[in-house]
Amino acid sequence: MTIGQWSDSIPGNGTFFVGIDIAPGRYLCTDAKGGWWVRYPGPGEGEPVASWPLPEGGIEIEIAATDVAFETHTGADWKRVGGTAATGAGEAPEPRPVADPALRAELDAVAARGMLPGWLVPTSMLMLGLIGSTLLGPFWLLGLGMLAMMITFGSRSLAPDIRRLRELERNRDRYHTLDDFDADGRAMLARAQAALDAVRDSRVNREGLLDAADNAVMLPRQEWEIAQLLARQSRLRADHAEMAGTAALPEVEAALRPLREKLDLSVESVDRRIEALERYAERVRAADEALDAHRRLEKIAAKAHEYDDLVADTVRDDLAIPAIDRLTEQSEALITTLRERLTAAAEAADRLPPAS
Repeated sequence: MTIGQWSDSIPGNGTFFVGIDIAPGRYLCTDAKGGWWVRYPGPGEGEPVASWPLPEGGIEIEIAATDVAFETHTGADWKRVGGTAATGAGEAPEPRPVADPALRAELDAVAARGMLPGWLVPTSMLMLGLIGSTLLGPFWLLGLGMLAMMITFGSRSLAPDIRRLRELERNRDRYHTLDDFDADGRAMLARAQAALDAVRDSRVNREGLLDAADNAVMLPRQEWEIAQLLARQSRLRADHAEMAGTAALPEVEAALRPLREKLDLSVESVDRRIEALERYAERVRAADEALDAHRRLEKIAAKAHEYDDLVADTVRDDLAIPAIDRLTEQSEALITTLRERLTAAAEAADRLPPAS
């Protein structure tokens, strides 16, 4: 799983890196009883935060944008139910951490290296147990066997995650947390990520109408390259402010002016790159609207035959009207005849001799 390919869920077991595997936000696990989780904050953000054992029922946590990793061992997956804590009114949205798209695969390769075969640990322990049992009796063998099982399953489940975390620390230059950006850098990164997300989440992209394979490679790479440049610009702006100092000395300003101009050129270049992404996102949104109109037209076309049938039935109704009119005329003639006969019968009754 790489940047730009996040889903809205986190598997119940494993260690997942923020900005590499998962997005920050609020997550809910509906069946976490007896499990546990650990959040690993970024540098300078404090010690890991953990909860164990988890109670029965739903558990909700918030993975911060400044977190490095999230480790979980629960009976159900975590579902994303919202973003991180909302910013204040009028504030720009916080960007997310960014990592080299190739980093995750390299972390997994490191975690897979050096793993002992599953049979080696218990076999070695049991061999030692057989030797020890001659001295300490059968209880030594039982205890050692249980220890072997604990070591086997514990090392196989935790060791890869520990190796990943250590390798992540050694590759600190391969990912950027929000602390690596100043306010200007965060604002530009947020713009880039909004454009990238608009393309990634678009309907035309999800349905494969764009070059999904190219986007899957290109979008994470664009995000990482932009983040690298913005982090360097943020660092140089801080250095520039420090070198300038509080006193406005003409000599210092003259020496810093060409450096500032070069930094401004870099910022303008990245801004043009982000604007290109925003234009791409705008075209994709327009394609989504066109696709929506096309799907609506398909539905209209699918319903057209019902309207044709309705018109045909209406024509049949028009043809049936003369027949109905004829029946009406016949019924009126029948009523007239019936009335005449009733009148004749009444007159006949009047002509009868009176009863004695």
